[in-house]
Amino acid sequence: MPDPKNPLRRSRDHRMIAGVCGGFAEWLGWDVTLVRALYVVVSILSAAFPGLLAYIIFWIVMPNAEPLATAQ
Repeated sequence: MPDPKNPLRRSRDHRMIAGVCGGFAEWLGWDVTLVRALYVVVSILSAAFPGLLAYIIFWIVMPNAEPLATAQ
């Protein structure tokens, strides 16, 4: 279940292209590999184009995660 204190954002740590799948994985508390695999399966079952289009839309709409404060 998504944590209300953890907003949906693109991941900085689990990024392959834009961090969309990593962001969903962090938001849901799931393994990032599982989210990526589910994305690929859903994209293939939907003839790939809608999955690619959804990824691009999420890339544009989802804000980037804020950088972690550096320890001094």
